[in-house]
Amino acid sequence: MSAIEEFRLATRAWLEANCPPSQRMAIPEGELVWGGSSVDFPSEDARLWFERMRDKRWFCPEWPEEYGGAGLSPEQNAVLESEMRRLKCRPPQINLGIWMLGPVLLEFGSEEQKRTLLPPMCRGEVRWCQGFSEPNAGSDLASLKASARDDGEHFIVDGTKIWTSYGDKSDWMYALVRTDPKAPKHQGISLIVLDMRSAGVSVAPIDLISGKSAFCQVFFDGVKVPKSQLIGPLNGGWNLAKRLLQHERKAMSKFGEFSLPTHFHLMPLIREYLPNSVAPADHALRARALACGMDEHAYNLTVQRMGEEARAGQDVSGLMSIMKLVHTEQERDKFEVLLDALGYRALGWEGDAFSAQELAITRAWLNSFALTISGGASEVQLNVIAKRVLGLPEAK
Repeated sequence: MSAIEEFRLATRAWLEANCPPSQRMAIPEGELVWGGSSVDFPSEDARLWFERMRDKRWFCPEWPEEYGGAGLSPEQNAVLESEMRRLKCRPPQINLGIWMLGPVLLEFGSEEQKRTLLPPMCRGEVRWCQGFSEPNAGSDLASLKASARDDGEHFIVDGTKIWTSYGDKSDWMYALVRTDPKAPKHQGISLIVLDMRSAGVSVAPIDLISGKSAFCQVFFDGVKVPKSQLIGPLNGGWNLAKRLLQHERKAMSKFGEFSLPTHFHLMPLIREYLPNSVAPADHALRARALACGMDEHAYNLTVQRMGEEARAGQDVSGLMSIMKLVHTEQERDKFEVLLDALGYRALGWEGDAFSAQELAITRAWLNSFALTISGGASEVQLNVIAKRVLGLPEAK
């Protein structure tokens, strides 16, 4: 038996013994566990699963052991992910620092920054938010105005960030700031990290028409940030931002996995809501559902291929945009099918007239539109793909 097969058997046995049965199903709305200084567990089983994976160092299985990870090889990590999917294990925590900032720190951070910032991520002790977009700098991110002025041992940060998901609940932020206002806009930007409890930081939640929102606007008024919290070179933040956004798109391409309790069971839902219908329109709806299922299967196979290419040392950065675009658009199409299957039962928002499953589907349908915007809108991804993957010339 090969070493990787021995690892697979050991991993399977550990997951079987340590993942509580209640954590072996997709996540209902409101039961995501976010790592941070104050973790809210929806159940005792969720706490046990969090603590067991934390103690196993499997929050960050591929990261080096000296920074809090488990030091798994890419092949071992692929086995772990495969076995968790097989058992339908929930992610023990959601942590944007691990998904997005952590890989950038591993590549560009100083040794001191790695040893300071990465271990708390690996223990699920810090909740991170992203400070990129501004009221006048969204798709054109390089137009950002939030500034960091040199003040000796510190930067003084002023300005605002918007659409900051869970900014009101986060412990730290990684942010792009302008450190050289005279330089061309792409060349005067730096990447910093800052404590959200710092004096001068204030957060205002943003209400949406749905009545529910994770978005916030964050204001900086003379915030002192130690220069030791500059990531990478001064005025070199744009290249780091591009790398971080690649990781964000990878994360966004799979975030839909956590948006709906029945996400992986499209056809059973279709059979549940259209049990014996022979109407031509319902036959067409079943055909659309089958097409969605085939698209999802093709996507998952492509993800596996991309992983193999990355492990072989190939550049898959351009594929990140493709995967983000494809997956979020597929999710939207899938929920359109589900809403058509529900009919009038998709009209509910709250209350007892509709089941929890029906309410979750309706909310997830609305969220599927947001996912085509957050992490880089589909239109932006198409431009990135045209330039970086297909090598098409700039429009004249």
